[in-house]
Amino acid sequence: MKQVVIIGAGIIGGAIAFEMAKAGWLVTVVDKAPEAGYGSTSNSSAVIRINYSVMETCAMALEGWTYWRDWAGYVDLPADRPLATYRETGSLVIYSGDGAGMARITDIMDRIGGVYDRVTPEGIRAYVPMADLQSYAPAKRLDHPDFGEPNPEQVGGAVFFHQAGYVNDPKLAAQNLQWAAEGAGASFRFRSKVEGIETAAGRVSGVRLADGTILPADVVVNAGGPWSAGLNRMAGVTGDMTIRNRPNRQEVAYIPGPENMDYRRDGIVIADLDAEFYARPDPVGICVGSTDPACDTHEWVEDPDALDTRFTDQWTAIVMRGAMRLPEMRIPGQASGLVALYDTSDDWLPIYDRTSMPGFYMACGTSGNQFKMAPVVGKLMTHLITETEAGHDHDAAPLSFRLERTGGRIDLGTYSRKRRVNAQSSFSVMG
Repeated sequence: MKQVVIIGAGIIGGAIAFEMAKAGWLVTVVDKAPEAGYGSTSNSSAVIRINYSVMETCAMALEGWTYWRDWAGYVDLPADRPLATYRETGSLVIYSGDGAGMARITDIMDRIGGVYDRVTPEGIRAYVPMADLQSYAPAKRLDHPDFGEPNPEQVGGAVFFHQAGYVNDPKLAAQNLQWAAEGAGASFRFRSKVEGIETAAGRVSGVRLADGTILPADVVVNAGGPWSAGLNRMAGVTGDMTIRNRPNRQEVAYIPGPENMDYRRDGIVIADLDAEFYARPDPVGICVGSTDPACDTHEWVEDPDALDTRFTDQWTAIVMRGAMRLPEMRIPGQASGLVALYDTSDDWLPIYDRTSMPGFYMACGTSGNQFKMAPVVGKLMTHLITETEAGHDHDAAPLSFRLERTGGRIDLGTYSRKRRVNAQSSFSVMG
């Protein structure tokens, strides 16, 4: 039986572990944290949606949605185990101008079977009562003299995507995958920091831990999230990568919802590409994050372990942008929420690929938008690894991947480490 060591016990690493264990691999997952999902996964907004900028990712997201709807059936755990819950609310994407970019996405939906409704500006209030319909684009920085000033025209409209919602507990979802993987024969080692990648005869041979333990492996998978770029450097596999990834600091606000509605009960997922924020229901009221407008500078973090978790004016800007659209938003005097990291690639699309070192693979560059893909990524990576280890040259002839539940195939070259920057990308968390 071939051995695989997966570095990272977040939602992506857990899904890969589950699928590879089911496929007959001897799986060991290592993570320096004390529990599964303890890192960036626990800080995910856990939004489930199918609208992306690239056809392959939309198709993967639609496939992923089918697993979240059937989460209990997918992980198949004993009845006494707690389960993460998916709540379907739908997602309203608000846009400026003529919505040409959204027309391209709805064209993709027509190709893959996504269900959506076109919404007029006035129709937005059917989903979000008393919404301000003025346009605020382009987004401005908090210190801009016109920050918060509306344009003369209204927003262009919106699209409501039915196959969308959110997962109530992303950390528990990762733990569900851990338990499912263990049930299939995988083992997990926590508080185990990786300090080296072992090689022999020109290929990976194992992983060296901080305590000196060497875990032998035929295959190693880097699913380290914000730590994955450092692991790639440790393995010496960055030389042929045309797409890189690095940790990107983000702030998310948890605040009371608008006064005119119980957002916890009646709220939906919103992606406002005019005011540049996203929102979803939360036990506190509403979770509000940024859609990464061009005016906001990105804060790249050299050392993920040295992340500054204090709130800044980014928190204020996010909340104020939300209040532009939702004027009855209650804004607390004290910032609350979280500060965390995206593992951001150059074009905000993931890297699911082999590397220049035989036997060393990567599932990284998830850019804050791949949580919803996890079950599909587990199957995709298992397919890619199995075929490559059997001798297929994925660099020369990129593999395709069949989507089991929704049908069709996607080109895995889309997620190659050696691709050109994808000009179709949103270059934001929208993917």
